[in-house]
Amino acid sequence: MDKQLAIKASGQRFGFNRRVRTVIISIFLLGIIIGIFIAGIFIGDDAMAVDFTRKGIRPSWEYPFGTDWLGRNMLLRTVKGLSISIMVGTVASAVSAVLATIIGIAAAMGSKWMDSAIGWLIDLVMGVPHLLLLILIAFACGRGLTGLLTGIAVTHWTGLARLVRAEVLQIRSQQYITISRRLGKSTGWILLHHILPHVLPQFVVGLVLLFPHAILHESSLSFLGYGLPPEQPAIGIILAESMKYLTGGMWWLAFFPGITLVLIVILFDKLGENLKTLLDPYSAHE
Repeated sequence: MDKQLAIKASGQRFGFNRRVRTVIISIFLLGIIIGIFIAGIFIGDDAMAVDFTRKGIRPSWEYPFGTDWLGRNMLLRTVKGLSISIMVGTVASAVSAVLATIIGIAAAMGSKWMDSAIGWLIDLVMGVPHLLLLILIAFACGRGLTGLLTGIAVTHWTGLARLVRAEVLQIRSQQYITISRRLGKSTGWILLHHILPHVLPQFVVGLVLLFPHAILHESSLSFLGYGLPPEQPAIGIILAESMKYLTGGMWWLAFFPGITLVLIVILFDKLGENLKTLLDPYSAHE
């Protein structure tokens, strides 16, 4: 027992507490995600060119993910598709998080009728089946990248908006807000100096936790034909194309892209949990 306490004390003395480990893990996870994104950017069209002399090759040392029915390298296609998914998820999540923050602050700082109207809008959006609403919005916007980004951005803000609204309502009841108003500070000054710094951690964590949902829904819409165009090597399109060849024994066409998509989602989810731990003031002493 004394030996374990001594090891723990030694680790804390050199800075290896829970927060330091969480920071290191978060940097590692972020590095993997950024590495996949950059690798996908540098993969050109020549690397995924059609070559019928190597079509249908099973996974091997030369082709870890095998090749498809056109002889294209599935590893390169998968990395390129993940890079596209990360880009789409980043843009859609950022727009959705900003929208959620603005709407949440407006609901808490505005009049009572505005709060009721925003609450009704949130209930309306959450009351419609998510995937159905995504398909309707993407179809109305003409499909493609524009419809995909619009659909994801305008359907993922509700949960974060409610969280921001509750946080702002709690901050408004604090004594220093009342003192600032009595000192003649405007609502804009209070919003900029008191409310936004407190809302920023929720915004960052919510932004990261929106990534997994955005990536999965981007893949789902592309798989169903309402997302990115077929010429884009997105994961959803790769999975949709592979369905026709699974009965022929080409299992690797769906297995490796699918499993890598799941791993990316897990990485984003773990990164969001770590950020939540780091930004939580109650865990500062750990």
